[in-house]
Formats: sequence, C-alpha cells, structure tokens
Amino acid sequence: MKTNKRPVASKKAPPSKKAPLKSRKPAKPKGVRLLGLTFCLAGVAMISATAGALLAVSLASTPLMQRQLSPAEASIFGKGEKFSSNPSLRLPELTRPVNILVMGVKVLTSDLKNPPADTQNQTYHALVNSFEGLTDTMLLLRFDPEKRKLSVLSVPRDTRTYIADHGMTKINEANYYGGPALSAKSVSELLGGVGIDRYVTINVQGVEALLEALGGVTVHVPRDMKYQDDSQHLYINLKAGRQHLNGNQTLQLLRYRYDENGDIGRIQRQQMVMRALMEQALNPATVARFPKILSVVQSHIDTNLTVEELVALVGFGTQVNRSNTKMLMVPGEFSSPGEYTASYWLPHPTKIQELMAKHFDFGTNNLETPDPSALKIAVQDSTNQEKGLQSAMGALQNAGYTNVYVGKPWSEPLSVTRIVAEWGDVSSAEAVRRSLGYGEVRIENTGDLQSDITIQLGKDALQPPKKSASSTKGTLESRKDAPRLILPSTN
Repeated sequence: MKTNKRPVASKKAPPSKKAPLKSRKPAKPKGVRLLGLTFCLAGVAMISATAGALLAVSLASTPLMQRQLSPAEASIFGKGEKFSSNPSLRLPELTRPVNILVMGVKVLTSDLKNPPADTQNQTYHALVNSFEGLTDTMLLLRFDPEKRKLSVLSVPRDTRTYIADHGMTKINEANYYGGPALSAKSVSELLGGVGIDRYVTINVQGVEALLEALGGVTVHVPRDMKYQDDSQHLYINLKAGRQHLNGNQTLQLLRYRYDENGDIGRIQRQQMVMRALMEQALNPATVARFPKILSVVQSHIDTNLTVEELVALVGFGTQVNRSNTKMLMVPGEFSSPGEYTASYWLPHPTKIQELMAKHFDFGTNNLETPDPSALKIAVQDSTNQEKGLQSAMGALQNAGYTNVYVGKPWSEPLSVTRIVAEWGDVSSAEAVRRSLGYGEVRIENTGDLQSDITIQLGKDALQPPKKSASSTKGTLESRKDAPRLILPSTN
C-alpha cells in the first residue's frame, strides 16, 4: 500500500509571555515537575501510536490482498457485505456477526516449481515468503458483537473431507489446489454449509514477525521440546515451564508436533498461545506497537479484509469478556493404522452439527444433555497429592458419574481446578462443577482428548468442598453464585 505524504511545515512556537511578578504562582518542586513531564511524554507516545494506527486506517480502505480472486471465487466470501463502521474520532467497530477463515502456511523452496532466484543455490529447503502450498493451520473465527462472544474453531490439517474436483483427501490440500476460495468452500461444506465472510492467510515468517511486534508472549511450555531437521534448518529446543518466549521461540512451540498427539497436540499448544496473547492484548505497551503491527500485517499477510475491518476485529477481540471466548476443535478421532493409505483426523458429523448450533448460531441442535453415566471424564492432577484426587473421584461417583478415570498428571501447577469441556458441552461441564463444589469451567481442547470432560485438579481440590449449587434455581446467567465460565489463564 502506497501513501502520499505531504510535507508538514514546522511552525516556530510563539514566545511565551511572562506574567507580572506579583501574579506568578509559587514554583513547583523539581521532582513534581519531572513527574509531570514523564506523564506528558508517556501520553504523547500513546497518542502518537494511536494516531499512527488511525492514519494507516484512513489511508487504506482497500483489501490487503496479495492474491487476486476471480468474481466466482470472491462470491464465496459472503458477497463482500460490509460489517464494520468507522464513526468520527473513534476506532472502527463491528456492526454484525462475522466468520473469518484464518490459514497458516509454511512454503519451502521444494514446494514451488519456480522458487525465487536467490534461493535456487541453497543446499536446504528454505522458507519462501509465499502463500501458496499446504496449510499448517486452519481456524474459523466467529466475532459476534450482538452477544459479545468470540468462538475459535480449529480444523486439524489432517481432517479427511471432500475437496471439489479432488475427492476425499486432507483439508490442508485445499489451499494448494485452489487458494483461499477453495479452502473456504471446503471448510464450509465440512461444517454443514456455514457462511464465511473473509479470509486471512499468514505464512511462518509473518507469524514470527507478528509475535516479535507484540513483544513475545509469556506461556507455560508443557514439556521439554527438542527437534532438529537440517534439511529445513528447523531447530526446536525449549525447556518445560512457564517462561517468556520471543517470536522465534514461540514459533518453535507452535511448530512442534513430535509427540503422541501429533498435529492435535500442536492445536492444543496453539490454543495456549492464543489465550496468552489475549491476556496481554490490553496491555498499554501493545497499543504503542500498533504502527509496527500494521506494517507486519501489510508485508506478511494475504487477506480480503480492509484495514478498517481488521482494526474492528482486533478491537472487538481485545474487549470481549474472557468468559465469552470459546476455544474449540472439529470433533473427531484418529484413523486406525492401516485403515487408509495416510493418517487422518476423522470428523464426527453429528457432533459437528451440535457444535455449530451451540457456538456459531448455525443450524439446529436436537441432541439432549447426556446422562452423567454416559459422560467420559478424565481427571488430571497438578497438586501431586493423593488427597485431592481421591476426594474428586469420590464426589463424581456419588453424583452418578461412573465412567471416570485418572489421566496423565497436569504439568502446570494450578491454584484453581479447571473443568474443561473438550468438545464444547458447557452444560455437562457446569453439572460436573456443581457436583465437585469447586473449580472453573473452561471451553478448550487442552485436556485428555479421549474424554468428554477433563478435570485438571488445582489446590482448591485440597480444601473442604463447598455446598453444591445444584439446587439453585434459575439460569446460569441469573444465578449470583454460578461458576464463572472463563478462558484459561496462563497464571
């Protein structure tokens, strides 16, 4: 995007007029003057950063597209209806619910028929600043300003689905065959025909640059991660524990997929990083980085969003209550060894229909709340004390939950127990919480994926149980003592 800057003539400040001696106020102490000057400079810096962002918005109302779409391809994205407004002296705002398809790609020289000339003599498969090729990550985001709700649905790259003119294959091939339009069409059909309004494609280099522009992220690394691939110059070396990661280190965490869960494990870590970034999004330092963030967006992202729309989405995402942010994944299971010529994530159509109705306001949900005995519940202990584990198992059995088992210990020490609705079944997770009498309900996929509900025991499980709220009347929203439904904290 090119901008025409007009030179601004600098004006000499007029000389100040001194007040008569007897009308002057007593001089302020030097320390107070310095403190005031500090606050003024901080205010100027913040205003300058915001002004820079607003200037970029005012100069760019066209899409930040690196690839051109045909009229037929463009028509896939909701016919391009406007969904943001830009009131005077205020940042753009969302005016209606909108679904955005986000794709992450990694393009190597070996993926291209004609790689850039400056990479042809390299002895390894180098990364290329391109948007073609297979997708490593696919997310469908729903921003709903009417309900003040944000839903993030991860689509595993190995999901087996139908791609037009290419048959049943992995969904990450759609971008390779037909770019963002075929990707959106394939994701829409997988999810029952849900509409998709816009797309965003970002490559690996863009993710690293964006994370650097945001100042990195503080997150819990669940295990030691070490991997080396000289053919790609991919080197991963992270130690377990809570720590602050820079852009390159965060990218290592996001790209690691060499454990028992493969790509699904990577989705779990992506949710952790997204959650942590949302935690720091309202930090004033993040606002000061707006101009740098926008410059990264321009050079490393392909999207049919306008800058106005992009700022409206980011603004909504940073202001939405954490209790209204849902982290989800396409329900399914791993294919059995030898079942197909390749390994797949096999989607569950009925569960997809239920998820889309609950969290994307699309379609109808005719399924009833499952009986407690039908729920599969995993318990992961972070306290390393048998007392809490035995108490939780006993409380669940007394409440009629018979399909309960002990999962792998949770590596991050927790103060508050997490009751994780793995596949978005909030009502069942709330019922489990009431049976325990403690904990917080969360919607994400970071627990035991073989379960319906994962309980990650914290220190509150070692305290005497509180009185059950199961007899309290009214809806969850109207009960004063109802458990909060929150996005997991990194603390």
